[in-house]
Amino acid sequence: MALQKQEITLGDIALRNAEAESELSGDRMVFSAGPSHPMTHGVLRLVLELDGDTITKCDPVIGYLHRGSEKIAESMTYNQFVPYTDRFDYIASPANNVAYAIAVEKMAGLTVPERCEAIRVLSCELARLASHLVGVGVYGMDAGALTVFMYAYTLREKVLSLLEALTGGRLTTSYTRIGGVARDLPEGFLGHVSKVCDDALFDIDEMDKLLTRNKIFIDRTDGVAVITKEDALAYGLSGANLRASGVDSDLRRDNPYSGYEKYDFEVPIGTKGDCYDRYLVRLEELRQSVGILRQVVDTMPEGDWYNKEAKKVFLPPKQKVLTSMEELIQNFMITTQGPQLPEGEAYFEAENPKGALGFFVVSKGGGVPYRLRVRGPSFSSLSILPKLTLGHMFPDLTVILGSLDFIMGECDR
Repeated sequence: MALQKQEITLGDIALRNAEAESELSGDRMVFSAGPSHPMTHGVLRLVLELDGDTITKCDPVIGYLHRGSEKIAESMTYNQFVPYTDRFDYIASPANNVAYAIAVEKMAGLTVPERCEAIRVLSCELARLASHLVGVGVYGMDAGALTVFMYAYTLREKVLSLLEALTGGRLTTSYTRIGGVARDLPEGFLGHVSKVCDDALFDIDEMDKLLTRNKIFIDRTDGVAVITKEDALAYGLSGANLRASGVDSDLRRDNPYSGYEKYDFEVPIGTKGDCYDRYLVRLEELRQSVGILRQVVDTMPEGDWYNKEAKKVFLPPKQKVLTSMEELIQNFMITTQGPQLPEGEAYFEAENPKGALGFFVVSKGGGVPYRLRVRGPSFSSLSILPKLTLGHMFPDLTVILGSLDFIMGECDR
């Protein structure tokens, strides 16, 4: 009789170990939350051990969305990998594009014109608006506040319409290129951005009124899942989760890129590091992003939206490709062999909506990276779950997960 091969996953091992411990204690229950459950905000599985309603153990099981993106990058040209970065934090894909492009440009020693930098800042802050509106809206819904979700998603639709007009896509935009952006701003686009900014402040104020002083929401979040400043740093948290714990850190201000040093904005900092503080920080960041967008609109420089000198890197304009043999050959070489970059290596971190997104790029010359590695902020956010959930009630798990605002696309990659 032939034996059938059994595949055992890490999640199965974790569940088996938890069940064994449960048998020893005799009065604890072990079960899985996820991987397909709205509470887990994606394909995340939590192997939980409960003593009554109290969480005594929580093991996150990841990998359900793993695609090997970093290894795929090593067989693609630099621009061909841009659509893969969309799929990391797929709620804020333009910000991923920009972080990746700057890492490659840093490695190659390339610079981009001021107009291109301003367009990238515009893209990143629109992405931050879209991401935080999902974070706050879904977080409110997790706590039972459905009306907040409606306000957030109504405004997010307007933001996505702007991204669609700019990039041609609503979620996966693939807008940035090595050495520039795919195309210039459409005519009248900045006026539409100003109009959405006006609408955004009203909607954010309404969300503030509905949640910030709501007794039910405060009772469910105030003092729940406190992350101390020391733990936040030890577990490598970044972004709003780190700032909510009282750490004054923002890469846009501390290590400015794409001209962020030209814009005035404040960095909101929490005091207690609980679920409530993490909500307050994201709500205020929405207002700060609107302020940055208005400054970009008012100061948008004229000029080129790509580096014209980087002829071995950036595709020539279509009209020249159709009328000039030199540009036609240039287009053919870059398309088939990729941007020709020198040997080198670089690491760059950008302040993405979910936290610090880092790219480490190694080149041995040519149009394909030799090695590429990604530092995803959501992975660090999930790493603190076993400690963060310990001793809390099971119904608290919903708001704890919502407060961390993670996304599995950049966690698994």
